[in-house]
Order: sequence, then structure tokens, then C-alpha cells
Amino acid sequence: MSRSFHSIAFVASETDAAQEAAHRLAALYGNVATDCADVIVALGGDGFMLQTLHRFIDTAQPIYGMNKGTVGFLMNPYREAGLRERLAAAVENVIHPLEMIALDTDGIEHRSLAINEASIFRQSFQAARLQISIDDKVRLEELVCDGVLVATPTGSTAYNLSAQGPILPIDAPLLALTPVSPFRPRRWRGALLRNHQQVTITALEYEKRPVNAVADATEVKSVVKVQIRESGSDVCYILFDQDHSWDERILIEQFRY
Repeated sequence: MSRSFHSIAFVASETDAAQEAAHRLAALYGNVATDCADVIVALGGDGFMLQTLHRFIDTAQPIYGMNKGTVGFLMNPYREAGLRERLAAAVENVIHPLEMIALDTDGIEHRSLAINEASIFRQSFQAARLQISIDDKVRLEELVCDGVLVATPTGSTAYNLSAQGPILPIDAPLLALTPVSPFRPRRWRGALLRNHQQVTITALEYEKRPVNAVADATEVKSVVKVQIRESGSDVCYILFDQDHSWDERILIEQFRY
């Protein structure tokens, strides 16, 4: 069902290409303040799109990205003509970010949101020793590795894919739990979880083998324990062209060779 977006706000990364595109599009379609816009059009790459999604979480404003970066997996192709028609026909996907609560060695809790993934990584040359629990039940007594991450469907094609994790359809009620360079047990390659399940990662020997926690671009140093779950209150909205949908890109990625 098509919709009308009367007011558009353009936001752009700091690159010359993105800034120039923003000026051209604003001249063609107008440019209102972000808090007055029916839709936000983000110009840049996937990193800038993530920043924009974080910035407008819980505003109910849909975000439509056009690629003026490198990879652009979260972006639509850049075209100046017919933008209002593209917006009206775009498919809206709802994204529920992860909530990460990290407890550091000083006993301080840090809450962060992750649209792509929340993860824990070794801080030094020594491998991390981690214990993994699902809904407060220990499922893996010890994982020796460089790290482990929990990815949303949106993030399943990012670092999760590089770590050999599964690709998830954007509307799948699943999370991917994926190890990074596992040493022991060598054959454990991760797990698929229901999106309502909570993952608790506990650092064993955290003084000898310090680890950091990361939620997208937010890092917490020297953590003891991390709890990760889908947020029940935070939400953001992303728009894709009908002929460039997330489902189509997922299929292309899975059959790439």
C-alpha cells in the first residue's frame, strides 16, 4: 500500500559525494528539519545508515537510505529522479535492536543498543575464556576464542557473515549466536536462537584474559559479564525499494560464489 511523504529531511555523511548529493536533492524536493519530517533520507554507506537508525530510534520516522558509500547493503541505489514515487512505493521493515547490558570490573553497568550485533572480544594477545548461558541456563561451560557475537537479522550479513554465521531473513524471529575464531571446542559453530531468548556471556579469568564488549559502535572495556536480548521497547523503521528488497538481497548473498 503506497503512502505519501510530504516532508523529507536529508541527512548525509561527511564525504564530499554525500554532501553534494544532499544539496542536489534538497534543491529538488525541499529539506525540512529532521524533527518535522515524515521521512528521513540518509545519504552515505552502511556505517552512516547505522548511525542514522540509532539517531532516530523510537521517533517512528522511517529511514530510507541511498548509497553514497562503499558496500551499501542497507541502502537503496542512488537516483535523483522520482524520489517521492520511490518513497511512496517502498517496503517498510521494522527493526527491533538488541539491548546489551555490560558489567565492567568496577561493578558499573553499561546499557547500549545494537542494530547489527552485540559482541565480546579478547582485549589482549591471550584468547578469551567465556561461558555462555541461554535464559540463565549454562549451555557452554567454556568457549576459548577471540570472541562471540549475537547478531540480529539486519546484522547477519555484516560481521556475523564474515565470522561464518548464518544469514537471516529480516523478518525472521531469530538471533544468530556466532563464535569468532573458536579454539575450543573446535567444532562448535554457534547456534540459532529465538528472538525472545536472553544470552549471558561470562568472562572466565577476566583479570588474566580481559575482554571488551561492543554494541555496534559503542565499546565497553574490561567487562565481567554481558547480557544480550532483543529490546522490548525500542524500535526503528527502514524502507527498501520494492525491486531492491531485503529478501532479494538475502537470496543473492546466499547464492553468491
